[in-house]
Amino acid sequence: MAARKLAVVSSGLSNPSSTRMLADKLAEATKQKLVGTGLEVDVATFELRDLAHSITNNMLTGFADDALQRAIDEVTRADGLIAVTPVFKTSYAGLFKSFIDIIDNTGLTDLPVVIGATGGTPRHSLALDYAMRPLFNYMHSIVVPTSVYAASDDWGAGEDTVKSLPERIDRAARELAGLMEHSTRSATVVDPFALDENFDQLLGGFQGN
Repeated sequence: MAARKLAVVSSGLSNPSSTRMLADKLAEATKQKLVGTGLEVDVATFELRDLAHSITNNMLTGFADDALQRAIDEVTRADGLIAVTPVFKTSYAGLFKSFIDIIDNTGLTDLPVVIGATGGTPRHSLALDYAMRPLFNYMHSIVVPTSVYAASDDWGAGEDTVKSLPERIDRAARELAGLMEHSTRSATVVDPFALDENFDQLLGGFQGN
């Protein structure tokens, strides 16, 4: 049975980063759910701060270097995506949006996604629903119902707390794993030499038709 591919994107700017910590916890929980069903899981994690110069160059030139192209390929060919960003001025980080901007409009179609965010206070949690969810809806992704926001105080909350961070992580991971279990996205072979037009159409173009 083919392994499921899980892509993880973190756009935290600090090191260590609570954004990366949340992304890792979501990834580990999702992997455990899938392994529990007998599936193998390949996890590819990308820190966007490491690709910041490549992303900027791509926006200016339209070309991706090898590192950025690998990230784009892993994300667009994954069976599931975990996307986590810090919240700045009530919305996602500019670096996170820039990465999504350079992905083809059809690249995330039907891709199961968990969205997550981190911030200093709970009042920024609405950014998940009025900023991140509409962004992935525009990309025609399948965003799971449970989104995960982690404020600074959440990291110290006990696991028995109602709607605690571990509980929300577990629920989101279960929803993502359920969709990934039946995914065939990563099993689809993309032919890099395939033509968008057949030979008759190409010849017609040369003949001025």
